[in-house]
Amino acid sequence: MGALLMIGGSAVAQLADDPLTRPIAPDYAARWLAPQPPARIYGNTYLVGFRKMNVALIDTGAGLILIDAALPQSVAAVEANIRTLGFKLRDVKFILSTEPHYDHAGGLAALARDSGATLVASAPAAKALRQGHSDADDPQFGQLPDLPAVTGPLRIVRDGEVIRLGKVSVTAVVTPGHTAGSMSWRWRSCENGRCLNMVFASSINPVSVEGYRFSDPAHHAIVTTFRSTIARVGALPCDILFTAHPDNAGGDVTFARFEQHPTPNPFIDSAACRKLSASYTSIVDERLAKETKPAVVQ
Repeated sequence: MGALLMIGGSAVAQLADDPLTRPIAPDYAARWLAPQPPARIYGNTYLVGFRKMNVALIDTGAGLILIDAALPQSVAAVEANIRTLGFKLRDVKFILSTEPHYDHAGGLAALARDSGATLVASAPAAKALRQGHSDADDPQFGQLPDLPAVTGPLRIVRDGEVIRLGKVSVTAVVTPGHTAGSMSWRWRSCENGRCLNMVFASSINPVSVEGYRFSDPAHHAIVTTFRSTIARVGALPCDILFTAHPDNAGGDVTFARFEQHPTPNPFIDSAACRKLSASYTSIVDERLAKETKPAVVQ
């Protein structure tokens, strides 16, 4: 991604290679990155990502908290969205990670560098972010591209730990399964005297490399973890839900409705987390049933 220099009164592209924003799987990833206007969703909470990839922003009054970072090639767009809302990039103090996969964490290193923010993640995710790839405990291990390794400040948090900045407290919710280091985040936002419970949920879908069987007895612990995580997400206090991929919970459709008719706010749904949990309970059940279905002999 080149910068523009003014030479002799004309703009000339400077073709500088930035290793932290080199595109990853650009043709495949393009499905997620259709532009979406940055928008205040409720109170001090904004979305600054894309039609099929959520990135959230919280204005704490003493700096900004960003949740997720999308891909390296989308960093410039996220930064532009933050500025479009009237904020300064250097006001981002924390970037919270949901999972160490390239589609959500690929832009972390560049955004942290550009903003000076501290990254925040679970211990397993921090390990993957430092080395630039996940380990064999990831059902998608061996299939996913590496991501730019994080070298700057990285704070490791445990389940229930609270990130405090200004008037906002964001609580870490461990939600492993999709990756061992997956983390969801919850906080409260207020508008016109009404405070709502906000949740940014990590991916909870049972995706794997070809040939991987969740029904294999060796993976019993992973399935147990998945079921525990899905149940936990369903039990969260939850008035507005964002999922890492918005279409996992219909968030893409909700945003389109919000653009047309923001009042009453279509994002407000106190059953959203329960619906997500029920949906992915069925998806896990269907995956296991499909794996264990006897083969038809022709």
